[in-house]
Amino acid sequence: MNEEEKLRQKLDNELDMMSFNRLNELGNEAIKKGLIIGHGFRGGQYEILQAGEAKLMNPEEAQQYLEKLIGNE
Repeated sequence: MNEEEKLRQKLDNELDMMSFNRLNELGNEAIKKGLIIGHGFRGGQYEILQAGEAKLMNPEEAQQYLEKLIGNE
């Protein structure tokens, strides 16, 4: 792996971590507001638990869903 590939991988990892942190913050805020009862990764998908229903979606969809749910668009 050359230097450019190493740098690209490092940037990709940092972006993934930022996205994960944002998703976690949104999920926690939705819990505090009583909009959901739980959230987290499950089998490569992101799971959002609401009133007897479990929604599985990819992380990008989950972030959009939570932003819309709590009014942060």
